[in-house]
Amino acid sequence: MKKLYFILPFVLLGCKSEISTVSGKTSQSTSEKAEINYTVEQNEVSDFLKYLSSDELEGRETGTQGIEKAAVFLEDFFKKNNVKPYFSTYRDTLTNFKSPAYNIVGYLEGSDPELKKEFVVLSAHYDHIGLQKDKQDDMINNGANDDASGVTVVAEMAKYFAKTKSNKRSILFVFFAGEEKGLLGSKSLVQKLKKKDFNLYAQLNIEMVGVPMKRDYLAYITGFDKSNMAERINQYTGKNTIGFLPKEAEYELFYRSDNYPFYDVFKKPCQSISTFDFENFEFYHHPSDEFQVMNIPHITKFVQEFLPAVTKIATSPAQEITMTK
Repeated sequence: MKKLYFILPFVLLGCKSEISTVSGKTSQSTSEKAEINYTVEQNEVSDFLKYLSSDELEGRETGTQGIEKAAVFLEDFFKKNNVKPYFSTYRDTLTNFKSPAYNIVGYLEGSDPELKKEFVVLSAHYDHIGLQKDKQDDMINNGANDDASGVTVVAEMAKYFAKTKSNKRSILFVFFAGEEKGLLGSKSLVQKLKKKDFNLYAQLNIEMVGVPMKRDYLAYITGFDKSNMAERINQYTGKNTIGFLPKEAEYELFYRSDNYPFYDVFKKPCQSISTFDFENFEFYHHPSDEFQVMNIPHITKFVQEFLPAVTKIATSPAQEITMTK
């Protein structure tokens, strides 16, 4: 996650009565819960996240050899799972960074002759902050939660759609570089897509989902009141999957991750989904953000619970997710 301009250890959430959810809202759609027959494998989630957050990648800072190894790993993942490159290669060169840096972009064309002209973007940033400048025992900021966890979720979603071929809309799977440098990867890519008259329906950006919250919902969404995405996701999953986190609104997290450049250009529902609630993870931008402190069963459950929602988003005949303000 892009640097937050406040001191995390001193952020406290209010009592449970401050937390509201969308479960009481009445949907105007006739869509029902999506039923899928697919199992996310916990060992595959673990193996993917373990390598992406390993010391070998040295914290994946944009422009370093560490993130280059991560890029190769992600390219190989797309190839293995028959996800095509959207551009001539999987590498989308950043136009706003001083040395060579790349978003990794995969593409699955939709199966419906008309709906395939519309795109869903599933994204996460694969860069992190690299090595500590001051010498200490552990100098590597591994970024397991921030945001190797989100990349792992998007990769599992890509694997699901590649195997099931269930998407009627086309899907762009994006792993952004340069997020920690100021959302550079998303800012660069969105300008290229705008020139191509990219027909965006919605973007789901996954940010810091490595540990669960102690809430009565699975995750929260940034910019909760900007669209009906939270309501639709809960409808599609048939569960209280998404809730409202007051601290998200207070710190305006909608503007702090890779969803915002897409919203800024396309003015479509583009939001980030997270389980980092400021009291469940102590190691934000810290060398202890490592694989060993990730909750693999939680991440596996997160993917499994979201698959019905992303399936409906990729297949609904109408654009049911809409802006509200």
